[in-house]
Amino acid sequence: MSETLTRDKGLPISFLGREFRVACPEGEETQLQASVDFLNRKLREVRDTGKVVGNERIAIMVALNIAHELLSNKPVASLDSGAFRGRIEAMQQTVDSALAADQENLF
Repeated sequence: MSETLTRDKGLPISFLGREFRVACPEGEETQLQASVDFLNRKLREVRDTGKVVGNERIAIMVALNIAHELLSNKPVASLDSGAFRGRIEAMQQTVDSALAADQENLF
C-alpha cells in the first residue's frame, strides 16, 4: 500500500459489502484494519440474528451495543485486552521515562 494512497485517496474498507475510503495516518493501517474486522464481526452477528433488517439499522444497533459495553465497563467481546493492556503499559513507561528525564534537567 503506497503512502500516496493512504494520504490522498484514503484506504479502502468494506462493511457488509459496502465499500468506503477512509483517511488513515501512516503507520496506523494495521490498527484500522483490526477495527474494521472487529466492526464487521459485530455487524454480521446482528444481521445474522434476523431480528434487525437494513444496514443502517444494523449499524445503529451495533453502535449502541458497543457504546453500552464501553459505558458499563464490560469488556467488549472479541477485544484483545492483553494487547490493549500491553500498549497502555508501554505508553506509561514512555511517559515515566520522559518525566524522569525532565526531572534531571530541572535540578
